[in-house]
Amino acid sequence: MRLQLVRSIYVLLVCAASCLPTWAQEGSSVFKSEKHAFRVATLVTGLANPWSVAFLPDGRMLVTELEGRLRLVGQDFQLDPRPIEGLPEIVAQGQGGLFDVALHPQYAQNGWVYWAYNAPGPGGWGTALARGKLQGQRMTEVQVLFSMQPKTRSSHHFGGRIVFDRSGMLYLTLGDRGEKGRAQKLNDHAGSVIRLHDDGRVPADNPYAKLAGALTEKWTLGNRNMQGAALHPMTGELWTHEHGPQGGDEVNVMRSGLNYGWPVITYGVEYGWGTKIGEGQAKPGMVQPLHVWVPSIAPSGMAFVSGSQFPQWQGDLLVGALRGQMLVRLTLTGEKVLKEERLLQGRLGRIRDVRMGPDGFVYMLTDDAQGALLRLEPVKL
Repeated sequence: MRLQLVRSIYVLLVCAASCLPTWAQEGSSVFKSEKHAFRVATLVTGLANPWSVAFLPDGRMLVTELEGRLRLVGQDFQLDPRPIEGLPEIVAQGQGGLFDVALHPQYAQNGWVYWAYNAPGPGGWGTALARGKLQGQRMTEVQVLFSMQPKTRSSHHFGGRIVFDRSGMLYLTLGDRGEKGRAQKLNDHAGSVIRLHDDGRVPADNPYAKLAGALTEKWTLGNRNMQGAALHPMTGELWTHEHGPQGGDEVNVMRSGLNYGWPVITYGVEYGWGTKIGEGQAKPGMVQPLHVWVPSIAPSGMAFVSGSQFPQWQGDLLVGALRGQMLVRLTLTGEKVLKEERLLQGRLGRIRDVRMGPDGFVYMLTDDAQGALLRLEPVKL
């Protein structure tokens, strides 16, 4: 009788464990950083190469998938099987597809959702920016605000991150499209940050707004491929990182009219051959990065830590890594990186996006055909 009771209890425990949501089952492992212990909770699975996540005020989330699908995640972390309809044509080619998604700072009042994507056009395709209003499972009132020129058939280096600053200006990062010489041209959008009003108008104080022959949306030049961007919580300035070639990934503070050097200066070398690119690692009039990774980690999404959940990380910069398959924490003082800590290396796969949630937790997306939405949760030891 006692043996039968023990077996029954065992069966009940196994059943209870199997009925737990995925995140509860996988959240048992505790990881230790220098300042916090935490677990990784798996909230959503079955995402196809997810690229970005945005948090709706009602607790739902929007997630982009590279192939061109915008997905809705419910308050219960259930993934709606139906993609959002109504988006303009998206070209899924190589590294191109559907990139960042972001809410207008006054979303609660105006309902605008913004997304960056690879758009077709004369000569090929290139990064574009659109906005619309979510009504049920459809995006309505869709407006294309920007589409980079010129377009080519290259499958590389699209950029695609969207950031709003405190005054409501919109910034979109653009890669050099794998055609490095374009990053130094003022009559070419490639290899730059562009700056716009929220409705796509060009600000009168953009650095090249009155320069004959220049594309007026450009705010910087000399960037290779910026796939991470975030607003500094104290200064309100835009920080980005960009992929170097073979080595030479950079973290930069972006400022109006500055030249960040690519491909004239770089800490990386040519793929395969290891030969020098450009003129070296420094040149007068070109900005030096705040931090460099050699060898490359292939950085992805990034976020400054805020909120109350990780007080010992407050103000630190978190950077995901694709090639490095890890989360990097950079300790800062002003614009100087004091220390780097590498977390979760090789444990979760390629990290595509890193976000601070409105609840103060850290959210991440894994870049895989069966990608996931994860959440870092602090643990008291």
